[in-house]
Amino acid sequence: MAKLTIEDLKKIKERVEREDQFRAGSKRVKITVHMGTCGIASGAKEILDTFMNEISESNATEVMVTTSGCIGICSREPLATVEEQGKDPIVYEYLTPNKARQIFKQHILGGVVQTEFVMAKGSEHDTKKGVGK
Repeated sequence: MAKLTIEDLKKIKERVEREDQFRAGSKRVKITVHMGTCGIASGAKEILDTFMNEISESNATEVMVTTSGCIGICSREPLATVEEQGKDPIVYEYLTPNKARQIFKQHILGGVVQTEFVMAKGSEHDTKKGVGK
């Protein structure tokens, strides 16, 4: 097993601090683009780039983007999850750059969930509410 370097530890620390910004409440919205092999093959990198560009262009400092691996629903990739403080997560499916722009403008900035692109609402850890539209 390779040894961790100081640079590796710094990168891990930066990632954890970034992710903790949402949990601590200093970010209003967290967008997770699912970047498993299936997602990348389906265009998830374009979706990630689109969200990053929208954040930059709108100067939305209260929004953060992160990535994760596959969530096990390869047939519906590319997928992204939008989490707003105090609200159920929304998982969007079959994304394109145009859909990502619409989600950013209408849902993230405007507060209106784009139901036509929603695959699931809620968390897989939430057994009381379940997952579904």
